Amino acid sequence: MIDQLINKIIELQNPTCVGLDTDFSYIPELLREDISTPEGAAEAIIEFNMNIIDKISDIVPAVKVQVAYYEMFGVPGMRAFDYTINYARGRGLFVIADCKRNDIGSTAACYSRAYLGETQITKEVKINPFCADMVTINGYFGTDGIAPFIDDMKKFDKGGFVLVKTSNPSAGELQNLKLEGGEYVYEHMGRLVEDWGKDLVGYYGYSDLGAVVGATHPEEAGRLREILKNTFFLIPGYGAQGADAGMIKCCFDEKGLGGIVNSSRGIICAYQKEEYAGMSYSDAARAACLDMQQDIVGVLGKIG
Repeated sequence: MIDQLINKIIELQNPTCVGLDTDFSYIPELLREDISTPEGAAEAIIEFNMNIIDKISDIVPAVKVQVAYYEMFGVPGMRAFDYTINYARGRGLFVIADCKRNDIGSTAACYSRAYLGETQITKEVKINPFCADMVTINGYFGTDGIAPFIDDMKKFDKGGFVLVKTSNPSAGELQNLKLEGGEYVYEHMGRLVEDWGKDLVGYYGYSDLGAVVGATHPEEAGRLREILKNTFFLIPGYGAQGADAGMIKCCFDEKGLGGIVNSSRGIICAYQKEEYAGMSYSDAARAACLDMQQDIVGVLGKIG
């Protein structure tokens, strides 16, 4: 899976990902008028997502769909989540289900089946519930919580990203604690991810099991890039969270490979910015994607 994503990044010269973290308030008022039910909200979210996907599918390799923005509308919201994943994949985009799932082994296996694998109903009937290409994973259950995801990655050619160094301001309260040997918690988690994914390394030297590494902590991100030679990074924090292209350069190798940079509000809310005034929300999203691509590639140089 990771080789396919990297091939697409090289083809488009674009190591970016659009986060469809579609809060209902992000949708233009015209689409929200007279909506008062979860079903109506879900339909508006689907329409918004579809129009953005249609505008960006030829210039970006992937979207990240954050399940929380769909779960809060209950069953209709999860239908919108499922529809968005399938619509994006149908337009040729790689889909990262941002669910941060995990639990003890048997329950972790259920989460993995939901997003990467398949669920057996009868001897003859199996379903692929949400059918994402990759999923974000909480690694703090240790090896037995990761093993079911790795099994499904191997079986179904899928991928995942384990939380290592997140982009939120308080991440250091836990992740920057020092262990007895002097290693930070985030470093230890990164080394675990590298080890867990060692049998999933592809042509470009990166594993299907990657790491979430926030762009807002460049010193730590640079350290992780030094020690995790085979781990591909999902990099949140660019744009609305404060990181710029210069801050994310440390996440990549000398060929400009090794990561994909996510922007959510900066893309899907671009129509609200002065520089995109007068554009439709989907045209503004496309323009913002191109600006982000030029900004990052301007720092990285030619990719691949």
